[in-house]
Amino acid sequence: MSTMTSYPIVSIICPTYNEEQYISKCVSSILQQDYPGDKLEILFVDGLSSDATRDIILSAAKKHTYIRLIDNPYRHVPYALNIGIEHAVGEIIVRIDAHASFPTNYVSTLVHYLRTLPEAQNVGAPCVTKTLGDTNQAKAIVAVLSNKFGVGNSTFRLGVEETQTVDTVPFGCWKKETLRQVGMFDTRLTRNQDIELNKRILKSGGKIYLVPDTYCTYYARETFKNLAKNNFNNGKWNILTIYYTKEIASLSIRHFIPLLFFLSLSLPMLGMIVSPYFGILSALSLFCYCILISVVSWQIKKQQDITFLSLIIAFITLHLSYGLGSLIGILSLPFIKK
Repeated sequence: MSTMTSYPIVSIICPTYNEEQYISKCVSSILQQDYPGDKLEILFVDGLSSDATRDIILSAAKKHTYIRLIDNPYRHVPYALNIGIEHAVGEIIVRIDAHASFPTNYVSTLVHYLRTLPEAQNVGAPCVTKTLGDTNQAKAIVAVLSNKFGVGNSTFRLGVEETQTVDTVPFGCWKKETLRQVGMFDTRLTRNQDIELNKRILKSGGKIYLVPDTYCTYYARETFKNLAKNNFNNGKWNILTIYYTKEIASLSIRHFIPLLFFLSLSLPMLGMIVSPYFGILSALSLFCYCILISVVSWQIKKQQDITFLSLIIAFITLHLSYGLGSLIGILSLPFIKK
C-alpha cells in the first residue's frame, strides 16, 4: 500500500493495435486508479488500428484531458514504447498492455516501491491470467498458463508472497532517466523487448523487483489455434532476440526448454534413418512426456471444472508450438538480410 506524501508525475504508456475486444476494460481500469489524476497522463500509442480501437480511446480522451492518442506508424511494440517515452512528460514511466486490466492501487503501489526499494530500477507485479470467454478451451489455456509445468519458473505468472528480486516482470515501472541510460527499447525486437531491456538493467547493476501488494490481469488468447500461433512466435523470437543482440544472456534458460523437448522428440526420429534404435529414444521421450502431462492435467482437473482432454491438448499445443517456433527461428537465421 502506498504511503507517499508527494506524488511525482507518472506517464502511463500503452501500445495498441486492433484491440477493440480488450481496450475498454483496460481504459476503464486505468481511469479508476487511486493515483492523483492531476499527476497522471495516459498515452495510447496506436499502430494505426483499422478496428474501433482508436474511436474507443478518443471517446475516453474527450472526457479525460490527460488521455492522449499518439500514432505509431511502425506498428511494432518497441517503437510504440519509445515513441511514448519521448512524448511523456512524467519522470516515471508505467507500461501497461491493452490485453490487461489493473486494480485501483496498481500505479500507486509500483511508484511507491520504485522510490523506496534499494537500487530499484524496475518494479512489477504478478500477472493473473484470465480469458474473456468461459469455454473449455479458454479455461484450459488459463490453467496451463498459470501452471509451473506450462510456464516453468516464470515467477510473475506463479505469484509471490513477499517482495523479491527477479530477472524480469510483466510490463514495468521505471524512472524515465533509467530508460534513457540503458538505451530504451530495442526496436529490432518484435517480441522479448521487455525481457532484453531488463537484462541490460541487471547488467548495469540495477535491481528488478516483483511485489505482492498489487497485480495485473492479462486476458490470454482463447483458442488452441491462437495459443499455438502466439507461442510459435514467442519461441521463434527467442532465437531472433539472441541473433540481433549477440547476447545469449538476453534471455533465460527457461525460454529454451520447449526447444530441447521438441528436439528430444524429433532428432531421434530423424536418427531412425541410421538406426531403428533411435526410434526407441523418441518413443521413450514421448512416453515420459505423456505421463507427466497426464498427471499434471489430472491434478488440475480435480481442482477445477475443466475437461481432462482440453488440458492435455492445451499443454501439448503450448509446448510443441513454442519448441517448433524456436527450431524455425534457428533454421531461418541464414536467410535473414544483414
